[in-house]
Amino acid sequence: MAVTAKLYGKMVLSAFGKGIDWVNDSIKVALCTASYTPDQDAHQYYSDLTNELSTGGGYTAGGIALTGRTATYDAATNKTKLDADDLSIATATFDCRYAAIFDDTPAADKPLLGYVDFGETISPRNGPFKIEWSADGAISFAVE
Repeated sequence: MAVTAKLYGKMVLSAFGKGIDWVNDSIKVALCTASYTPDQDAHQYYSDLTNELSTGGGYTAGGIALTGRTATYDAATNKTKLDADDLSIATATFDCRYAAIFDDTPAADKPLLGYVDFGETISPRNGPFKIEWSADGAISFAVE
């Protein structure tokens, strides 16, 4: 199973339109089932997401806040790195395939940034679920 992370294509339009502030805004992660079909070309806002998990099993609909967010530029590699504290649910019981990242601060439109495809439906059963945001740009997850 290959875990992949991709940006939504219109994320750059939202960022340059002052709709996204990674460090100062409320950035959240919404978990979606395998019935959600990410569309990098068309999806731009949280309202474009479908099949988000309902509240229950350790998850609250509307997303989980990412804390400890930083943005740094590495001149040696010419890369900008977005990092955050690991996201963890201690006693998760749900089925999900995607984690969509969005900016929850704007009152009307909530721009999508990117999404993680876990490669298959993951099903923690009253155990920990964790998404790790590595400072080197890598994203991984763990389920027990």
